[in-house]
Amino acid sequence: MQYRTEPSRLLKAKAMQNTTVIQAIKSAYPDLPSQPRTLLTVRQFSDRHSAFTQGAIRNLIFLAESRKTSKGIITGNGLNIALARIGRKLLIDEAKFFQWIDEQQGGA
Repeated sequence: MQYRTEPSRLLKAKAMQNTTVIQAIKSAYPDLPSQPRTLLTVRQFSDRHSAFTQGAIRNLIFLAESRKTSKGIITGNGLNIALARIGRKLLIDEAKFFQWIDEQQGGA
């Protein structure tokens, strides 16, 4: 019994065509990220990075925005850059969260 397979030259031609398409997209949209953003819920983030408990992450989220108190305005911690809200759902951008942590280390 003989199986039909594509000749290697056709596979190479398809690979070249795919590469050409990718290059065309990158040149047309230079700001397009190469990988999609990793957005995680608080529970997913905590499960993936066990150093951060759900409670600790929720506290950081609560402190992210500036707020008014009886003593005046307290500035937020700046974590807003890593948060995405869609309705009531709150998602954490994993890369931006760790970028924010690195920025916090600059003052120490």
